[in-house]
Amino acid sequence: MTFNPLCFVTINVVDTCAMWNILSSDVLYKSAISAGVTISCTAFVFYECVIKERKTSSSEDIQLQNKLKAEMGKNINVYHLEIEDLQELRILESRKNLGKGELSSIAFANRTRQAFLTDDQKARKLATEVMKHSPVQTTPYLFGWLVFNNHVLDHEKNTIIEQHKKFNRPLAEYFDQIYLEALQYKLKQPIA
Repeated sequence: MTFNPLCFVTINVVDTCAMWNILSSDVLYKSAISAGVTISCTAFVFYECVIKERKTSSSEDIQLQNKLKAEMGKNINVYHLEIEDLQELRILESRKNLGKGELSSIAFANRTRQAFLTDDQKARKLATEVMKHSPVQTTPYLFGWLVFNNHVLDHEKNTIIEQHKKFNRPLAEYFDQIYLEALQYKLKQPIA
């Protein structure tokens, strides 16, 4: 996926992994919300994040679950799928070991023509194949867009990465990469 901050779509359906990555940093999450980014998820994603039993649960998991619960209905909305979403044969046939959270997010984003935001490579590949009218985006892409549009300032970058690492999330190196790409795009923009 090539980063182009001019093509970022602000209305997003997120899967489980992306939900955790966005919520892992208060600065990233609050910057996204104040910039007008809409974050929604399916009931399957909510189930995977909050209700589904885990073999082990860390204090970081519990903190992320509490953050999600606190934001439900305020800045994050949960949507239930329609039968047609679940019957979308191409998605179900192409599962490639994806969970219901990813599949439901792809189906819902596709039907509603919203962007699908995922950090799972298999989900991203499948979504790119089946979603003809909606973009597929990532959390680093969101971060880069926020940097490009000055919703995340230079001094906040390290805070976001440190907060993200604190929750044992895996995207720090991608945040560093996309930060540099966003700055390069800024340099190329004509001065208004």
